[in-house]
Amino acid sequence: MSARQTVVIASPLEAEHVATFRDVAPDRLEVLHEPSLLPPTRYRADHKGAPFTRDAAAEAAWRTLLARADILWDFPPAELLDGMPRLRWIQATSTGVGPAAAKLRLAERGVTVTTARGVHAGPLAEWVFMALLQHFRGLDHLRQEQQARRWVRYCGEDVAGRTLLIIGAGDLARGCARIGRALDMRVVALARRPERERAHAALFNRVAPISELHALLPTADAVVITVPHTPETEGMFDAAAFRAMRPGAAFVNIGRGAVVDHDALRAALNSGQVGFAALDVTEPEPLPPEDPLWEMPNVLISPHSASTVASENARIAAIFRDNLRCWLDGRPEAMRNVLAPGQLY
Repeated sequence: MSARQTVVIASPLEAEHVATFRDVAPDRLEVLHEPSLLPPTRYRADHKGAPFTRDAAAEAAWRTLLARADILWDFPPAELLDGMPRLRWIQATSTGVGPAAAKLRLAERGVTVTTARGVHAGPLAEWVFMALLQHFRGLDHLRQEQQARRWVRYCGEDVAGRTLLIIGAGDLARGCARIGRALDMRVVALARRPERERAHAALFNRVAPISELHALLPTADAVVITVPHTPETEGMFDAAAFRAMRPGAAFVNIGRGAVVDHDALRAALNSGQVGFAALDVTEPEPLPPEDPLWEMPNVLISPHSASTVASENARIAAIFRDNLRCWLDGRPEAMRNVLAPGQLY
């Protein structure tokens, strides 16, 4: 690709990463970053930023900036897409962007989308096992005993030898399976296409078809949801699924809240059918203040932040730099994480 390409940074990003984009090919790449036109960040790796309003002059400057973009870091506002005639590629900062890409009709517009797939598996898996170890090793009990200044020996539970059932067999499942196997757990994954070749297949003791969900739930000490929200997964974990679980088992959701019937989850937690739940995602989000889940002692709630760590943008930026080199060299087939039309993630 001989023509000079313009990259516009469309969501908050640390200047240190923007500088590395400029170093990729200074003679072929112009990188435009105007932090004053972007929302103020609430925390490191905040891709949305705090609510803010541009005045008329800033809004005009923002639209002019976007109109120059051949390449975008992150998705543009939907209502401004028609004013971006040069746009040909978007590097997303998350993985499950298929619905957004479809809604914006990016494939029909000839816009390539690449995702952040692979970036979040490690942090999410760490969070999953933070929660599971908290439950199985009795962290709440220790905190209560420490607060009471009480030294009374007790017998705890171990994790080794337990069965971890992961709903999904993709990248997030890979991260969870890696730690589960390191802790000597038996790891079973459920997938739509269990026969599909997977580079990480050896991490699973078995990959079973999703049709075996209710048959395998009674065998699991812990169930982890890693699948996205699709028509097939919506409400997958309903009252029947919770009834099928081993009484007292742990339940973790790092996929999407809509995969779970939350009325059924509350009932299962109240009855003890589910002994512990760790939720990074809920339906709706944010979880309403009046929701009983907030006050349940056997529930851990995270505000959809388990994947957000200080190194997140550095990892996404590394993908973007590799993809920039491929794009500029006319090798789009070598780009990482290209979202196929109709694909959800």
